[in-house]
Amino acid sequence: MHLTLRQLQCFSAVAKHLSYTRAAEELHLTQPAVSMQIRQLEQQAGLALTEQLGKQVYLTEAGEEVYRYAKSILSQVDEMDDVLDKLKGFSGGRLRIAAISSANYFAPKLLGTFQQRYPDVSVSMDVTNQSAVVKQVIDNEVDMAIMGQPPDHAHLEATPFMDNPLIIVAEPGHRLASRKRIALKDLEKEVFLTREPGSGTRGAMRRFFREQKLKLTTGIEMGSLSGIKQGVQAGLGLGLLPKGAVEVELMLGRLVELKIKGLPIPRHWYAVMRKGKRLSVAAEEFRKLLTDEAVELLAR
Repeated sequence: MHLTLRQLQCFSAVAKHLSYTRAAEELHLTQPAVSMQIRQLEQQAGLALTEQLGKQVYLTEAGEEVYRYAKSILSQVDEMDDVLDKLKGFSGGRLRIAAISSANYFAPKLLGTFQQRYPDVSVSMDVTNQSAVVKQVIDNEVDMAIMGQPPDHAHLEATPFMDNPLIIVAEPGHRLASRKRIALKDLEKEVFLTREPGSGTRGAMRRFFREQKLKLTTGIEMGSLSGIKQGVQAGLGLGLLPKGAVEVELMLGRLVELKIKGLPIPRHWYAVMRKGKRLSVAAEEFRKLLTDEAVELLAR
């Protein structure tokens, strides 16, 4: 078989998104160009790799096999590029980061500092929920991820770099807002706004209530941290959120931190990578920025 890297890149993008349109957008190509590369790959393979039912694209059995090998081959090519960059010296390269949405209040500041120091590095950051971030790390689609408590997974290694305490907040007029000490049992009478399934904050809230043997009553499900903040301010319920993410609202009096026994919940932010991954020079420099400077940079 005489395959090309472009064919494998196009097929890998289609297989990841199960969409020719989204694959074309990712690769900055036209959809016909992507389709042509896939047809040429199928001709080389002698088998159909995708099938389309209505508007939905599916991988065939052969397509699943080719996708597995394509990811491995493209990962090796990326690693080769990184090694060559190290040999040539650090003057460019790229940095691919994934971050859970709760980290969006500080991660752009750190990336901004990194970009100022290394303007020739191409930087991208995908912000999504924790389950999607973990998948990107395991599939080697990003250099590293920023998240709260990572899952215990054989293919992940995590390094804590900053405290991430979780607190319960309410709108200033809430009946508990002026209480100096609130019993945990009082929380069973309250409605909590919650994130979507797959969110690390949602998982932390459910673990906390389970460990304290409390009944959790959930209200509206929000797709973002900012949505929960707005919902709490509107009096729709309480929210369990990272303290750093609501510092501005607390300072302006738009939200109130409830004084509850056993809170804040002590947690950390982690830099998470695929175990055994060889970082590029750019990724290694960003990792050092997280572990050595993040607390000081954000304190400024």
